[in-house]
Amino acid sequence: MWLKAVAERLHFEGRRHAYSALRATLHAMRDRLAPEDAVHLGAQFPMVIRGLYFEGWRLAGKPTDEHSIDEFCERIARELPPQFGMDAKTVATGVFDVIFKELDPGAVAKVIDQLPVPLRSLWPQGARRD
Repeated sequence: MWLKAVAERLHFEGRRHAYSALRATLHAMRDRLAPEDAVHLGAQFPMVIRGLYFEGWRLAGKPTDEHSIDEFCERIARELPPQFGMDAKTVATGVFDVIFKELDPGAVAKVIDQLPVPLRSLWPQGARRD
């Protein structure tokens, strides 16, 4: 369901690109959150997405210090395959739109509140409390 939603939202023909986009964005967001907040968010995901989210997670050095959209998107771009064909900001906004539609709005708002103000703008307007 989530891969299909990401593929549709970002206009991917197959799910392989949707998987890469979802994985890269989830990992960047997870690593930007305090560990306690990251765990709380992960508990909201369906089991398969939760496994993808926690894949390879290390607590050391968390949260990461990306404060600008460019820094955050560079982090996402590093996890995307070479020649991905879509910029990381578009990927992030598309994936965040899907997350907002799939999870409880209150839980999403709590996560957004933990992010630096510039990064909040990557989320759909309806998800933000600012």
